[in-house]
Amino acid sequence: MSKITTGSLLKMKQDGQKITAITAYDASFAKLFDDEGAQVLLIGDSLGMVLQGGEDTLGVNMDEMVYHTRCVVRGTAKALVVSDMPFMSYATPEQTYQNAARLMAAGARMVKMEGGDWLCDSIRHLTRNGVPVCGHLGLTPQSVHVFGGFKVQGRDEFHAQEMYRQALELQAAGIQLLVLECVPVALAERITKALRIPVIGIGAGPATDGQILVMHDAFGITSGYVPKFTKNFLAETGDMHAAIRLYVKEVSEGTFPGPEHCFN
Repeated sequence: MSKITTGSLLKMKQDGQKITAITAYDASFAKLFDDEGAQVLLIGDSLGMVLQGGEDTLGVNMDEMVYHTRCVVRGTAKALVVSDMPFMSYATPEQTYQNAARLMAAGARMVKMEGGDWLCDSIRHLTRNGVPVCGHLGLTPQSVHVFGGFKVQGRDEFHAQEMYRQALELQAAGIQLLVLECVPVALAERITKALRIPVIGIGAGPATDGQILVMHDAFGITSGYVPKFTKNFLAETGDMHAAIRLYVKEVSEGTFPGPEHCFN
Protein backbone atom coordinates (compact mmCIF):
# COMPACT_ATOMS: atom_id res chain seq x y z
CA MET A 1 0.00 0.00 0.00
CA SER A 2 1.28 3.46 -0.88
CA LYS A 3 1.69 6.27 1.63
CA ILE A 4 -1.48 7.91 2.91
CA THR A 5 -1.77 11.57 1.98
CA THR A 6 -4.39 14.26 2.46
CA GLY A 7 -5.52 13.37 -1.06
CA SER A 8 -5.92 9.72 -0.04
CA LEU A 9 -8.16 10.70 2.89
CA LEU A 10 -10.25 12.99 0.70
CA LYS A 11 -10.80 10.17 -1.79
CA MET A 12 -11.83 7.85 1.05
CA LYS A 13 -14.50 10.35 2.09
CA GLN A 14 -15.70 10.72 -1.48
CA ASP A 15 -15.84 6.92 -1.88
CA GLY A 16 -17.63 6.40 1.43
CA GLN A 17 -14.70 4.51 2.97
CA LYS A 18 -14.18 5.03 6.68
CA ILE A 19 -10.85 6.38 7.98
CA THR A 20 -9.18 4.81 11.02
CA ALA A 21 -6.99 6.99 13.22
CA ILE A 22 -5.30 6.32 16.54
CA THR A 23 -2.83 8.13 18.78
CA ALA A 24 0.79 7.00 18.92
CA TYR A 25 3.74 8.26 20.93
CA ASP A 26 6.67 6.01 20.02
CA ALA A 27 8.16 4.05 17.13
CA SER A 28 7.13 0.57 18.28
CA PHE A 29 3.43 1.27 18.60
CA ALA A 30 3.51 3.43 15.48
CA LYS A 31 4.81 0.43 13.53
CA LEU A 32 2.13 -1.84 15.02
CA PHE A 33 -0.66 0.56 14.06
CA ASP A 34 0.84 1.22 10.64
CA ASP A 35 1.21 -2.50 9.92
CA GLU A 36 -2.41 -3.18 10.88
CA GLY A 37 -3.84 -0.57 8.53
CA ALA A 38 -4.53 2.62 10.48
CA GLN A 39 -4.54 5.48 7.99
CA VAL A 40 -3.77 8.32 10.45
CA LEU A 41 -1.44 8.39 13.46
CA LEU A 42 -1.82 11.35 15.81
CA ILE A 43 0.88 12.35 18.23
CA GLY A 44 -1.61 13.75 20.69
CA ASP A 45 -0.95 16.12 23.54
CA SER A 46 -3.01 13.47 25.33
CA LEU A 47 0.48 12.18 26.21
CA GLY A 48 0.28 14.62 29.11
CA MET A 49 -2.39 12.38 30.64
CA VAL A 50 -1.63 8.85 29.42
CA LEU A 51 2.18 9.01 29.52
CA GLN A 52 2.92 11.71 32.07
CA GLY A 53 0.00 11.11 34.45
CA GLY A 54 -1.37 14.65 34.36
CA GLU A 55 -4.99 15.59 34.97
CA ASP A 56 -5.21 17.34 31.60
CA THR A 57 -3.13 18.10 28.49
CA LEU A 58 -2.02 21.60 29.48
CA GLY A 59 1.43 20.72 30.81
CA VAL A 60 2.77 19.36 27.51
CA ASN A 61 5.38 21.54 25.82
CA MET A 62 6.81 21.85 22.31
CA ASP A 63 10.05 20.02 23.05
CA GLU A 64 8.05 16.98 24.15
CA MET A 65 5.84 17.10 21.07
CA VAL A 66 8.88 17.35 18.78
CA TYR A 67 10.53 14.39 20.53
CA HIS A 68 7.48 12.12 20.31
CA THR A 69 6.84 13.18 16.72
CA ARG A 70 10.33 12.08 15.73
CA CYS A 71 9.79 8.74 17.47
CA VAL A 72 6.48 8.04 15.74
CA VAL A 73 7.78 9.04 12.32
CA ARG A 74 10.61 6.52 12.62
CA GLY A 75 8.11 3.70 13.08
CA THR A 76 5.72 4.75 10.31
CA ALA A 77 5.89 3.69 6.68
CA LYS A 78 2.42 4.43 5.27
CA ALA A 79 0.09 6.29 7.65
CA LEU A 80 -0.33 10.07 7.65
CA VAL A 81 1.41 11.43 10.75
CA VAL A 82 -0.37 14.36 12.43
CA SER A 83 1.08 16.20 15.41
CA ASP A 84 -0.74 18.28 18.00
CA MET A 85 0.21 21.88 18.64
CA PRO A 86 0.29 21.94 22.47
CA PHE A 87 -1.32 24.45 24.81
CA MET A 88 -0.29 28.07 24.17
CA SER A 89 2.03 27.12 21.30
CA TYR A 90 -0.15 29.00 18.80
CA ALA A 91 -1.36 31.98 20.79
CA THR A 92 0.15 34.46 18.30
CA PRO A 93 0.67 34.11 14.54
CA GLU A 94 4.47 34.29 14.79
CA GLN A 95 4.55 31.66 17.53
CA THR A 96 2.24 29.45 15.46
CA TYR A 97 4.49 29.56 12.39
CA GLN A 98 7.66 28.81 14.32
CA ASN A 99 6.18 25.91 16.28
CA ALA A 100 4.41 24.37 13.29
CA ALA A 101 7.72 24.49 11.42
CA ARG A 102 9.39 22.59 14.28
CA LEU A 103 6.82 19.79 14.11
CA MET A 104 7.06 19.53 10.33
CA ALA A 105 10.86 19.44 10.55
CA ALA A 106 10.48 16.56 13.03
CA GLY A 107 8.59 14.62 10.36
CA ALA A 108 4.91 15.45 10.88
CA ARG A 109 2.86 15.75 7.70
CA MET A 110 0.11 17.84 9.30
CA VAL A 111 -0.37 19.84 12.49
CA LYS A 112 -3.55 19.93 14.57
CA MET A 113 -4.88 22.98 16.41
CA GLU A 114 -7.87 23.25 18.73
CA GLY A 115 -10.24 26.16 18.27
CA GLY A 116 -12.60 28.05 16.01
CA ASP A 117 -12.51 30.94 13.59
CA TRP A 118 -9.93 32.90 15.60
CA LEU A 119 -7.42 30.49 14.04
CA CYS A 120 -8.35 31.29 10.44
CA ASP A 121 -5.57 33.81 9.72
CA SER A 122 -2.93 31.42 11.07
CA ILE A 123 -4.41 28.52 9.10
CA ARG A 124 -4.32 30.52 5.87
CA HIS A 125 -0.70 31.48 6.46
CA LEU A 126 0.36 27.93 7.32
CA THR A 127 -1.29 26.36 4.28
CA ARG A 128 0.19 29.04 2.00
CA ASN A 129 3.58 28.01 3.33
CA GLY A 130 3.13 24.28 2.86
CA VAL A 131 1.88 23.22 6.29
CA PRO A 132 -1.35 21.17 6.17
CA VAL A 133 -3.67 21.79 9.13
CA CYS A 134 -6.20 19.64 10.99
CA GLY A 135 -8.87 21.49 12.95
CA HIS A 136 -10.49 20.35 16.20
CA LEU A 137 -13.94 21.40 17.42
CA GLY A 138 -16.33 20.26 20.14
CA LEU A 139 -14.68 19.26 23.38
CA THR A 140 -11.25 20.78 22.90
CA PRO A 141 -9.21 19.48 25.87
CA GLN A 142 -6.92 22.53 26.01
CA SER A 143 -10.03 24.56 26.94
CA VAL A 144 -11.18 22.15 29.65
CA HIS A 145 -11.11 24.83 32.36
CA VAL A 146 -13.20 27.19 30.21
CA PHE A 147 -15.78 24.43 29.72
CA GLY A 148 -15.77 23.56 33.41
CA GLY A 149 -14.69 19.99 32.79
CA PHE A 150 -14.72 17.34 30.08
CA LYS A 151 -18.29 17.88 28.86
CA VAL A 152 -20.25 17.18 25.69
CA GLN A 153 -20.43 20.29 23.47
CA GLY A 154 -23.12 21.54 21.10
CA ARG A 155 -26.20 20.12 22.78
CA ASP A 156 -28.26 23.32 22.67
CA GLU A 157 -29.29 24.99 19.43
CA PHE A 158 -27.12 28.10 19.85
CA HIS A 159 -23.88 26.21 20.43
CA ALA A 160 -24.74 23.66 17.74
CA GLN A 161 -25.22 26.44 15.20
CA GLU A 162 -21.98 28.10 16.32
CA MET A 163 -19.99 24.88 15.92
CA TYR A 164 -21.50 24.29 12.47
CA ARG A 165 -20.58 27.84 11.42
CA GLN A 166 -17.05 27.52 12.72
CA ALA A 167 -16.53 24.20 10.93
CA LEU A 168 -17.37 25.92 7.65
CA GLU A 169 -15.09 28.86 8.50
CA LEU A 170 -12.17 26.55 9.26
CA GLN A 171 -12.70 24.70 5.99
CA ALA A 172 -12.77 27.98 4.08
CA ALA A 173 -9.50 28.99 5.78
CA GLY A 174 -7.83 25.84 4.47
CA ILE A 175 -7.95 22.95 6.95
CA GLN A 176 -7.82 19.56 5.24
CA LEU A 177 -9.10 17.47 8.12
CA LEU A 178 -11.38 18.12 11.10
CA VAL A 179 -11.68 16.29 14.43
CA LEU A 180 -15.04 16.49 16.22
CA GLU A 181 -14.88 15.44 19.87
CA CYS A 182 -17.80 14.71 22.20
CA VAL A 183 -20.65 16.20 20.19
CA PRO A 184 -24.19 14.89 19.65
CA VAL A 185 -24.63 12.38 16.83
CA ALA A 186 -27.03 14.55 14.82
CA LEU A 187 -24.74 17.58 14.90
CA ALA A 188 -21.70 15.54 13.90
CA GLU A 189 -23.64 14.07 10.97
CA ARG A 190 -24.79 17.52 9.86
CA ILE A 191 -21.25 18.92 9.93
CA THR A 192 -19.80 15.86 8.17
CA LYS A 193 -22.31 16.14 5.33
CA ALA A 194 -21.73 19.88 4.97
CA LEU A 195 -17.93 19.71 4.67
CA ARG A 196 -15.95 18.66 1.62
CA ILE A 197 -13.02 17.60 3.80
CA PRO A 198 -12.92 14.43 5.93
CA VAL A 199 -14.29 14.61 9.47
CA ILE A 200 -12.86 12.30 12.14
CA GLY A 201 -14.97 11.67 15.21
CA ILE A 202 -14.25 10.74 18.80
CA GLY A 203 -17.43 10.49 20.79
CA ALA A 204 -19.24 11.97 17.79
CA GLY A 205 -21.19 8.97 16.50
CA PRO A 206 -20.91 6.72 13.45
CA ALA A 207 -21.79 9.23 10.70
CA THR A 208 -18.39 10.93 10.60
CA ASP A 209 -15.90 9.94 7.89
CA GLY A 210 -13.70 8.12 10.39
CA GLN A 211 -12.85 7.54 14.03
CA ILE A 212 -9.94 8.17 16.35
CA LEU A 213 -9.16 6.70 19.75
CA VAL A 214 -6.39 7.25 22.27
CA MET A 215 -4.34 4.04 22.03
CA HIS A 216 -4.54 3.42 25.79
CA ASP A 217 -8.34 3.43 25.56
CA ALA A 218 -8.30 0.95 22.67
CA PHE A 219 -6.16 -1.40 24.80
CA GLY A 220 -8.17 -0.86 27.98
CA ILE A 221 -5.20 0.39 29.98
CA THR A 222 -6.49 3.88 30.76
CA SER A 223 -6.29 4.58 34.47
CA GLY A 224 -9.07 6.39 36.29
CA TYR A 225 -12.09 7.66 34.36
CA VAL A 226 -12.84 5.77 31.14
CA PRO A 227 -14.81 7.86 28.60
CA LYS A 228 -18.12 6.52 27.30
CA PHE A 229 -16.94 6.67 23.69
CA THR A 230 -14.08 4.20 24.16
CA LYS A 231 -13.93 0.45 23.60
CA ASN A 232 -11.42 -2.09 24.89
CA PHE A 233 -10.50 -4.04 21.75
CA LEU A 234 -7.75 -5.94 23.54
CA ALA A 235 -10.28 -7.57 25.87
CA GLU A 236 -11.98 -9.19 22.86
CA THR A 237 -8.80 -10.42 21.20
CA GLY A 238 -6.07 -10.92 23.82
CA ASP A 239 -3.42 -9.70 21.37
CA MET A 240 -2.36 -6.15 20.54
CA HIS A 241 -2.04 -6.74 16.80
CA ALA A 242 -5.43 -8.46 16.68
CA ALA A 243 -6.96 -5.67 18.78
CA ILE A 244 -5.92 -2.97 16.32
CA ARG A 245 -6.93 -5.18 13.41
CA LEU A 246 -10.39 -5.46 14.98
CA TYR A 247 -10.55 -1.70 15.59
CA VAL A 248 -9.72 -1.00 11.93
CA LYS A 249 -12.27 -3.59 10.81
CA GLU A 250 -15.09 -2.24 12.98
CA VAL A 251 -14.42 1.35 11.93
CA SER A 252 -14.26 0.30 8.26
CA GLU A 253 -17.53 -1.59 8.53
CA GLY A 254 -19.25 1.15 10.52
CA THR A 255 -19.96 -1.06 13.55
CA PHE A 256 -17.82 1.07 15.85
CA PRO A 257 -18.91 3.29 17.45
CA GLY A 258 -22.17 1.68 18.51
CA PRO A 259 -25.11 3.42 20.19
CA GLU A 260 -23.55 2.82 23.60
CA HIS A 261 -20.57 5.00 22.63
CA CYS A 262 -22.60 7.99 21.43
CA PHE A 263 -24.11 11.20 22.81
CA ASN A 264 -27.51 12.59 21.82
